[in-house]
Amino acid sequence: MNPEYISILTLVVYALVVLTIIVYQAARLPDGWRAWILFAITRVYAPGLWGIKANRRCPFPGDSAAIIIANHRSPVDPIILWYNSHLGSPQKRLRCISFLMAREYYELPGLVGWISRAMHSIPVDRDGRDVVPVREALRKLKQGEMIGVFPEGGIQDPRPIAHANSGIAFLALRSKAPVYPVYINNSPRGKNMIEPFYSFSNASVVYGEPIDLSDYYGRRASREVLEEVTTLMMQQLASLGDTVYLGSPTSEENKQLIQMPEDHYLSAN
Repeated sequence: MNPEYISILTLVVYALVVLTIIVYQAARLPDGWRAWILFAITRVYAPGLWGIKANRRCPFPGDSAAIIIANHRSPVDPIILWYNSHLGSPQKRLRCISFLMAREYYELPGLVGWISRAMHSIPVDRDGRDVVPVREALRKLKQGEMIGVFPEGGIQDPRPIAHANSGIAFLALRSKAPVYPVYINNSPRGKNMIEPFYSFSNASVVYGEPIDLSDYYGRRASREVLEEVTTLMMQQLASLGDTVYLGSPTSEENKQLIQMPEDHYLSAN
């Protein structure tokens, strides 16, 4: 047989094997083929470009609900939190973290919007009056999925943790899901939402232990309780970055959010 023909046939066989593996793995991922493609690209791309280091293996659960809270300094923060999140679980099963994110970014055409939808993010209106995202987050948690939240409400500049929305406390207390704090250092910045995706950095993450909120389960979710729980969570997050939490929310929007009666949030019990 012609050696050139054998070489071509060998390459075709290798290509078919690789394609079969890709299709098989993508089909096994419950979150869809887009999430698998994003994961495959990120596993190669992120370490080389952003040099991501961690203080230990990711502690997120492999098969149960969890809430991940983190500081927010860059549009690539969700990917930094996600791309190694499967390594700490015994199953090593890739799972999406459905991040609560601003609707205007979720609906963007192009890279940012595609990534947001591939990761099954939950769009949120910035006015804080839409309760549908809270219901959707609670539904996902009830089904054993993971939710990611940047409680500061947007990308922030300073190192200290900015005022946090107390809606995260309601979500944690209502779902009773474990809350994992993660502090992100040196994630890439840029002049727009796209530049950080191709900017070099020396990022790192510090994983904390789950925050114990069991003393608050069963208590009425009053404004005072929600602010107390928010402060507890954000102080533990800040401590991972050797920084401080600047305090409870004071905006009228946050006051309206945390004063809503519980039955206004959801009917999914």
